[in-house]
Parts: sequence; C-alpha cells; structure tokens
Amino acid sequence: MDFATYERMLWAGRAAAYERGFAKLTAHTAGALLDAAGVAAGTRLLDVGTGPGMVAGAAAARGAQVTAVDAEPSMAEAAARNVPGLDVRVAVLPDLPLRDGDFDAVTGNFVINAMGDPPAVLAELRRVLRAGGRLALTCWNYPPSPALSLAGEAIEAAGVPWPDDIPVPPFRAYSSPDAFAALLTGAGFAEATAQRLSWEHRVDPGEWWEVYLSGVGSSSVIIGRQGTATVARIKNEFDQLAARYAVDRGKIALPAVAVLASATR
Repeated sequence: MDFATYERMLWAGRAAAYERGFAKLTAHTAGALLDAAGVAAGTRLLDVGTGPGMVAGAAAARGAQVTAVDAEPSMAEAAARNVPGLDVRVAVLPDLPLRDGDFDAVTGNFVINAMGDPPAVLAELRRVLRAGGRLALTCWNYPPSPALSLAGEAIEAAGVPWPDDIPVPPFRAYSSPDAFAALLTGAGFAEATAQRLSWEHRVDPGEWWEVYLSGVGSSSVIIGRQGTATVARIKNEFDQLAARYAVDRGKIALPAVAVLASATR
C-alpha cells in the first residue's frame, strides 16, 4: 500500500477521536504557525489539513478571511461545527479546487508529514498563493519526541515488531529544520527558514493511553491488531515509560518537538 492511501485509511472517520486526544497536542503550535504566515485582520488565509479547525478558528479570531480544506469528511464536519461560518471544503492534496493566487497566506499544521508526495503538495500550495504571499507549515521532528514516541517505545519494549505493511512517511527525510527549509527553496519559495519548537504536553497518562486505543496513528493501529494479553503487556510497558515524566496531580509532562518552516511566494 502506498503512503497516501494508507494515510487516508488511517484517518477515515477519526475526527472525534483525534479531537479528544492528539488535537490537544497539536494545538500548541497554532499561534506560532499563524505568526510565521503573517496572519492578521483581513488576511485571506487557506488552512490545509484543517482537522477540527483549531488553526482556522484561531485565524478567524484574528479577523482573517479563512478558507479551510481537509481530505477527511469527518474532519471537515468537525471544523464547520467548531468554527461557525467557516468556508470549509473536502479536498485531497495535491489537488485543490481553488484558483491561482487567491490567498495571502497558506498554513498547514502537521499536514505535510502526512503527504505521499511532498514536492507536489508544495507546488500546489505555491500555486494558490499570491506573489509575495506567505507559507507556514509544521511537521514532527524525527526522531520523534516522547509526546509522539511513547506508545511506539512501549510496543517495542513489549517485543511486538513493527509491521512491514505500515509504510514509512516520505517526508521523514525532510523533518529537520535545514532539510525542511531546503525543500521549500527547491519548490520555488523564497526566504525559507525553519526552526524547532519545543514544549511539554501535560496530560493524564490514562487519557493518553486511551488515545492509542482510538485508532488514531500507526501505533494505535498496531495495538489494535494485538490480542488481549499482548495489549496488556504493551500497557504495562507504557505505564513504566510514562512514569518517567510524572509531575503533579497525577499528570505526565511529555516533551514535544516540532519543526516550523515558513517562506514567501
């Protein structure tokens, strides 16, 4: 199975589960993303891979004129519910039903790392930007930080091999600041820069485990394939690993690292 097809299957019908879990992690970068794109009152913004609309909602609160797209219908429905009046459409990158040069800015929060053909996606995002418009994208840093890797580490510690049928993300090779910026430059963008963003994701460990029982993400897929005894073994490893990050009030503070890249059309 190619990566793009796998990603579409992975996210099908997962909007509610994503909103309950991982969306609380990815929300942290919304403000920095909008700042990097220069989004302010009156900005004509396209938010790609909008998910439940967190970035779109934050942009609307700034007074931007927001159009949002997502490949997954349940995500588009969630965005429409969360951001009243949002112009949100179902569209699959790299094919956007939008005119050339229609936007002052384009944002994508943890979307490019889910694409099967990153250069083709960048070419399409460049097409819909006006001359001088700003692009800002986030991706997960590789190797992943504990906020993303905790379940994968537990799976490995439990002796469960990573399945051969789960494809490697093509974007992984670009998930450092230098490589990400070089990719944007190669796609025809100017003034490309990239930097790492670091924060702590504070969450109840039981709540974070439930994220991996919800079908969101590759680790969740692997856990979902296991029998009861193996899941219990993975959970035991998960609990031991999570305890390293224990803080007050029964929470854990998971280090998270992302890369924020921006450039001009």
